[in-house]
Amino acid sequence: MMTKRALLVVLLIWALMMIVPDLMRVVRPLAAFGFYANNNGLIYDVTGPFDEEKDSPAWRAGIRPGDQLDLTRMRCFPYEAHICASTIASVGGNLYVTLGRTATLYLAATEDRPARQVFLTAAQRPANFFVRGVLFLDQIAGIAVVLAAAWLVWTRPGPMSWGFFLYVIWFNPGQGFEFYALLQRWPRLLLLQDVLGCLSQAAGYTGLLVFVMRAPTGVLQPEWARVERALHPVTVIVAAALMGSYASAFGFGTETLTRATILFGLIVSFCAVLILILRRKSLTPKDNQRLRWVMWGSLIGLPAFVIADLSEYTTVFSSSWGIELPEDIAGLLYLVNGILSLFVFEALRRPRVVNVAIPLRRVTILALMMSVPAVLLHHEAERIQELLDIPKSAWLLVGALVVFLIGRLHEGAAELVDDFFNRDLDRAERQLGEEILRAKDTAAIDRLLSQHVARVLKLSSATTFRHTEMGFRRLENGPGWDDTATRELKLGNEDTAALLKGSSLKLNDAAAGRAGLPLDIEMPILAVPAASRAHCYAVALYGPHVSGTAIDRYEHDVLISLGRHAADAYARLEADQLRKEVAMLQMQIRERGALA
Repeated sequence: MMTKRALLVVLLIWALMMIVPDLMRVVRPLAAFGFYANNNGLIYDVTGPFDEEKDSPAWRAGIRPGDQLDLTRMRCFPYEAHICASTIASVGGNLYVTLGRTATLYLAATEDRPARQVFLTAAQRPANFFVRGVLFLDQIAGIAVVLAAAWLVWTRPGPMSWGFFLYVIWFNPGQGFEFYALLQRWPRLLLLQDVLGCLSQAAGYTGLLVFVMRAPTGVLQPEWARVERALHPVTVIVAAALMGSYASAFGFGTETLTRATILFGLIVSFCAVLILILRRKSLTPKDNQRLRWVMWGSLIGLPAFVIADLSEYTTVFSSSWGIELPEDIAGLLYLVNGILSLFVFEALRRPRVVNVAIPLRRVTILALMMSVPAVLLHHEAERIQELLDIPKSAWLLVGALVVFLIGRLHEGAAELVDDFFNRDLDRAERQLGEEILRAKDTAAIDRLLSQHVARVLKLSSATTFRHTEMGFRRLENGPGWDDTATRELKLGNEDTAALLKGSSLKLNDAAAGRAGLPLDIEMPILAVPAASRAHCYAVALYGPHVSGTAIDRYEHDVLISLGRHAADAYARLEADQLRKEVAMLQMQIRERGALA
């Protein structure tokens, strides 16, 4: 156990070492040589990340599109530190190096140009405030995803949690360009990091498949045991192919292999979703809903990551369709992967989840809110940045401010969309509230709080416990409750005190078991008091939806509102009863006085 935890700590530190340094790029962007070459050594762009050709060190040195790196001379074997570092920094698409870094390029002869040697000095890459904001979000999301996955392994060790952790070590939105740029000072160490990265990526693919075969309960069903065993040799093959894609550093063209290894992620994503679909029928409704979160995370998250990787490290988009994804758009795709990985974490952490459509709506809104500014500001951000004219060290604060503003705008937009989708629920709340206030007796209020609410919200169970001198007692059966169920609500002293004060209470499996409440799909998950500021008249217990989803925040607010209406109705009936009793006593007193 201690050995596995020590391994977890080592892997966690390594994963964070790759991500955390890139926060520096929010304040101080890295540099670039100003050209892009694929893994065959073909130079296809000599402007690179710079806005104009004249700003590119490669253009100023006479390099032009169509030039070819001479990989027979630019390689790491036989080893020469400067040449090896130059080779690693030249192939593979998106180039990031430290400011002032030098490189020696050997260019092969072409039809109109002879073979030649070129010396380059890196210049700082331009980075507008929107790119910095997206990068800041990516890094925060990456750190959060890795820490969340590590927490799962620490608290719930097993193949399922380990599989998810191995997956997010590599497939997280955090970027590691700063880490790799620093390692270019020591080419051998960088090559070792590339080998470890290949092993981590292959383990991530396998970890995802192991995870989806066991999620969300961690139990491997017998029919999937053979598939899980077959993944071990596949992992070795994939790791070898990934290492082969780095053979460009040793004189071999590997563009096709690089594309194939990255596209392999789409195949893994398809297999993961297929496994999840096949497993759905064998799970309980509760676990089935949790699995839907995992399925959507795999269906959208990994493909988004793969598309961003293809844009960053290969020429598949530019050579096939003439499309180049801007850096900020690629960052948004990484961010989508991170958010959906947090979906998966929530599905594992919580015993019940709300309908997956609710968080998907919020992710869609966030994506739209980020992508629209990305398109509009892509060409104008530099001009805005010049107008702001603030110190580079202040860009971290600007990034934090952008995150805050986006968060507030996202909350407001999400609320508007939720209001739109919950119009029927609002209408039902108004109707039930009016019926409760017009109820003729307390039994009618009990039924409205249980049977009617369960029917409207499609809940698996609901009942009402009335507050009496002996405690909270159930006088009638409700949906999911029968005569064998407990008649007295026996919760802990703290929970009972909270209900008496008018606070709602979420119930877990342990509390339900101690109180003798129904189990399985009918197990109550929420206790809502019908309470005024002075008195608690009753407590309504509600189970999850019949589909297995939990009660969402909007429905929770509706139930709280109905509880307040019920408290007013109980108080009115109690006052009416007291007035009747007072009137009868007064009549009896008058009659006795007349007789006397």
